[in-house]
Order: sequence, then structure tokens, then C-alpha cells
Amino acid sequence: MEKHKVILVTDGDMVAKGAVEKAASNIGGRCISISAGNPTVLTGGEILDYINKAAHDPVVVMVDDRGWEGAGPGEQAMDTILQDKGVDVLGVVAVSSNGKDCSGLNVTCSITKEGKIIDGSVDKNGSDMHSGYICGDTLSILKSKKDLIIVGIGDPGKMDFNDEIEKGAPITTKALQEVLKRSGY
Repeated sequence: MEKHKVILVTDGDMVAKGAVEKAASNIGGRCISISAGNPTVLTGGEILDYINKAAHDPVVVMVDDRGWEGAGPGEQAMDTILQDKGVDVLGVVAVSSNGKDCSGLNVTCSITKEGKIIDGSVDKNGSDMHSGYICGDTLSILKSKKDLIIVGIGDPGKMDFNDEIEKGAPITTKALQEVLKRSGY
């Protein structure tokens, strides 16, 4: 059996859920909507069960810590998924926050609120930070993951109204597309 191809998104509030659902549809993917939550309510094992039942790939999953320090429920679920040998995680859409205590996560690239692909990171509003590091409450577990494609974005469904669901969630869509492109999917 071929492994399901998965993209993780590190946000799961209701606005992000709508944007991720729309973006997953835009790329022909399958969003596991039940993975949404602020914080994540499902365990990694429960999310894996849904991934394995998905009708087609790529499968888009949301994980969220809701500001917990350390590895909260979103990161714990993400770690379980990343370690599972039965799925192929293509990459992560890393959502920036305005956290004050942040040692930063190095990103592959980011998508600004204007839809521009940059080598550096963006803040919660999707503005260029002129830095290679992104801050977010559901990202620290990714520091130990080498060779993982990480695409930074601002807050899905927002970013000064540039990523609204009514507009087709273009920034979130572009981030998913960039993970697909860079992974060779």
C-alpha cells in the first residue's frame, strides 16, 4: 500500500480551518477538517486514523497548541504523525505568531501577505521579517526535523484581508502549492 502524502498546517482555529479547507480544495487535496481545534483535540494516533481513511492525496492536517509553552497537544500530535512510517509528510505550513519568547525556526521559504515567495520569514500579518526565522507556538518540535520543507505564512484567512476565504484563501493555497512543488509531488 502506498503511503498517504501529508501536509501539516500549524494552526487550527475556526478562521484557519475555513482557509485551510478552501486551500486544500484549491490544490485538489483532502482536508481532515476534524483535525481543527484551538488547541488540537485529537491525538496524533486519531489523526493518523483519519489520514489513512482519506479518499485521496495530498492530505492536509491542522495542528494547534493555542499558545502552550513547550510541546502542547498540537505539537504532540504533529510529532506522532512525523514519526509514523505509514505516512509521507511532504512538508509543513508554519504559521507565524507574535510570540515574545521565541528562539525561532528556520524556514525553507515564506509567502508574504502579497503572495510573494521570499527566502526569509514573515510575521503574523504576513509581512517580511527580513530574517530566516519564524516564531509560532506550534513549531518548536520542528527544530529537530532535518530536511523537512517548512513554508512560513501569516495567520491563515487573515493577513490584512489578503487571504480571506471569500477570495479563495490565496496565500494559504500558495503555501500548500509551494510544499507540493518543493517536495516534487
